[in-house]
Amino acid sequence: MPADERDKKFADSLADLAAHWKVDNGELVNDGKGLYMTTDKDYDNYELHVEWKLIAKGDSGVYLKGTPQVQIWDTTEEAGYHKLGADKGSGGLWNNSAGSPGKDPTTHADKPIGEWNKFRILQVGARTSVYLNDVLVVDHAILENFFDKERKSPLVPRGPVQLQTHGNEVRWKNIYIRELSPTEAVEFLKGSDEGFTSLFNGKDLEGWAGAVANYEVTDGAIRCQPGKGGVLHTAAEYGDFVARLEFKLPPGGNNGLAIRYPGQGDTAYVGMCELQILDTEHPKYSKLDPRQAHGSAYGMAPAARGYHLPVGEWNYQEVTVKGSSIKVELNGNVILDTDLSQISEYMANSPHPGKERTSGFFGFAGHSDPVEFRNVSIKALPAE
Repeated sequence: MPADERDKKFADSLADLAAHWKVDNGELVNDGKGLYMTTDKDYDNYELHVEWKLIAKGDSGVYLKGTPQVQIWDTTEEAGYHKLGADKGSGGLWNNSAGSPGKDPTTHADKPIGEWNKFRILQVGARTSVYLNDVLVVDHAILENFFDKERKSPLVPRGPVQLQTHGNEVRWKNIYIRELSPTEAVEFLKGSDEGFTSLFNGKDLEGWAGAVANYEVTDGAIRCQPGKGGVLHTAAEYGDFVARLEFKLPPGGNNGLAIRYPGQGDTAYVGMCELQILDTEHPKYSKLDPRQAHGSAYGMAPAARGYHLPVGEWNYQEVTVKGSSIKVELNGNVILDTDLSQISEYMANSPHPGKERTSGFFGFAGHSDPVEFRNVSIKALPAE
């Protein structure tokens, strides 16, 4: 957009806000019309506090990363919204798909119309928790990308917070936001460790097999030695499982997660797959096949791009393997969710005979770069 056109649009937006929003006795008041009140800044991982008060039959919401929405409404039967789910209360991620986690709040925690309610909202990536009046009503749910009709692409990495206008007066006050540190973000994403077994003691490679000589432990992390590689894998085999780990990439770094690896050969082909660990946006990878990007099932299924933290920072990743399906969540964003049994087209027409494997080792597939891993744990799942 040309600068003069952008400046005019911005001026028009400010005029619209002035016409429909006001500050009254320390409260931000909207008359039900006009543009949404929007933060100047985009946010990724944060804690948001906001208080709100509705009139009878009121309806509104809080948009996160510019995406609808944490629902606010009059939950009484007289308001007429029960057929839409208002009887369950405010605080749900109302625009999520029917039946999906978080769409409906777990508890009705609204105060009567005319009283102040307060939200405490935590969001890391797309993972979202909502407290309404100090009651947890949405727990660690994914806020779906409303603007993708098929709901397959992740939420945008960063975006503004918006207060919705919806045809009726809404009052807001005590609006605060705090950006989360990387450590806080990881702790939020991990949640409970129940059922998980640590695979790395932080000191040495006890319990690991395969290319042990080509890896080292430094500063509490497993690192592939420069110029070396091969698959460092667990001593035990796993069928269905959830794996959690943190990884750090050097510039242009390349490694991978070996999934259901048989113990020898190239895991990308003889194992169920290799999930790429890659500095995808490095210039030397500018001509990558999409099925080679970070998080992709190498050569088979492409992952969404743009959800890495900057090179040199620790990323948090969770991998869920169930039957022939595999899901990759990077920094709170689901970047891959696919069923390998349904894939019949491969990069370079190279078949992947191992993709039908039902068990194997979990590990790291080194490719000569000093990629690091820490806080590695796994939880075996019952076979479906």
